[in-house]
Amino acid sequence: MIALDAAPSGRGRPDLHLTPEAAAALVPDGATLAVGGTGSLLQVPETLLAALERRWESEAGPRDLDVVHVMGLGDHEGRGVDHIAIPGLVRRFIGSHFVLSPREQGVIARDEVEAIGLPAGTISLLYREIAARRPGLFTDIGLGTFVDPRQQWGRMNSRTQAGLSELVTIGGEEWLFYPRFDIDVAFLRATEADADGNISMDDEAAIGDNLAIAQAARNSGGIVVVEVKRLVERGAIPASRVRIPGPLVDHVVRTDYPNQTPVTVADPRRTGVTPNAATEVEPLPFDQRMVVARRAAIELHEGDLANLGVGMANGISYVALEEGFLDRFTLTVEQGIFGGLPGVGLDSGTAINPSSIVDMPGQFDLYDGGGLDFAGLAFAEIDRHGNVNVAAAGGKPIGPGGFIDISQKARTLVFCGTLRGGGLRVRLDDGRLEIVEEGRYPKFVSEVDHISFSAGRAVATGQRVLYVTERAVFQLTAQGVELIEIAPGVDLRRDVLDQMGFEPVMNEPRPMDPALFRPGRAGLKPRPRNRERPRKV
Repeated sequence: MIALDAAPSGRGRPDLHLTPEAAAALVPDGATLAVGGTGSLLQVPETLLAALERRWESEAGPRDLDVVHVMGLGDHEGRGVDHIAIPGLVRRFIGSHFVLSPREQGVIARDEVEAIGLPAGTISLLYREIAARRPGLFTDIGLGTFVDPRQQWGRMNSRTQAGLSELVTIGGEEWLFYPRFDIDVAFLRATEADADGNISMDDEAAIGDNLAIAQAARNSGGIVVVEVKRLVERGAIPASRVRIPGPLVDHVVRTDYPNQTPVTVADPRRTGVTPNAATEVEPLPFDQRMVVARRAAIELHEGDLANLGVGMANGISYVALEEGFLDRFTLTVEQGIFGGLPGVGLDSGTAINPSSIVDMPGQFDLYDGGGLDFAGLAFAEIDRHGNVNVAAAGGKPIGPGGFIDISQKARTLVFCGTLRGGGLRVRLDDGRLEIVEEGRYPKFVSEVDHISFSAGRAVATGQRVLYVTERAVFQLTAQGVELIEIAPGVDLRRDVLDQMGFEPVMNEPRPMDPALFRPGRAGLKPRPRNRERPRKV
């Protein structure tokens, strides 16, 4: 018999630990910097980004970085990517979502940096292609939308002259091809690092795409730096809890930023490390958002695999919980989460009591391949064709996030929002709705500037598409947007048609269920299980 060390994969690395300042000094001019994180400040390397900002303030370097990030990485108050959203420091942002970072939004809107907005799944999956040194990513996600080279090519401002993709035809079908590029530096966030650099994520509410980024940077000849909350002894992290193996990690930095999300410091109900226990959550207020979520929820079938985007659509999960059928279908979150109650607001990207957590690229494989039965998503604008815009509004770059991945392939798709935006106030009174103060701007317009959801492709592929508002429900048809329901108490001409930028198709719209407009349980339930085989897309 010979002895086997309890931790045979390494011998400890004296050069592993760095200060934040030393880590920031590793970023060269002109580098491509991949920033991990999966939404809000979920797994965002806050300490490393803050150190890079301090380096810029002291020495005006590094310069001209290309910064890649999947989700919006911020808290509206300057954390996350906003630390480095500085012209000169950054040459170009490549990301899917910018709305959580006002400084980043500002420099993009003012044409001070280049910016390309892409579907979140495209970026997440491209990391794996970079890691494998394959030519790049072939995907049909985004065809017919603003990321298509025949439209805006993903360009978020006029300074940006070219996108990243090429339109190619393979076997008679159109695809978008994104050539791989090298990643010079990766900044990641996790929970623990041992003396060999093995990384765990036990305190994190998602796994994200940290492993794919680390592999992509290593195989590009780049540097991987991970900030962690705790440093532990060699061998202290069991192998099944290691999310990034030590050989892929060049350096670790100790962070003193404890938060899971901008509003949650630590919530073990979201990590999936221990068995779930019964818990309580605050219900949604009874207002127009509740009405929209209720009406959308009754489009669910028992056994559906579903996704709910951020914003008003997220209320569907709370409605299902209150009505007692949250356990009769499975909710997913693009960050890699199955089951549970998805987080709302700045807790988005997490879930309370998830049933499983997988990596984000794997989740997007499921979505992009048509695995979703149902999706509920918010909208900024809808046009007469049924196209939806979420990428830009009011002169502000927003980006699509996971919207394009989710909306393009879900079998049933329900867009959720108010008919008008900006200061809308309503009164809900015994099964009726009254407009107290009208919204300042229309959300149903003649033509959208940025197509994030292509109605033409949806009609061609047979998606069922609804547009649910507090006062009316519409459906997508080959003839355009059809008005099919109207809320009790609402005047069709004054409150609906005159508030839209186009005249919808109409064939005797029916009343919305008055129960939607009453407080307390509405007696809602999902539809019987859909026995049809999922359509191939």
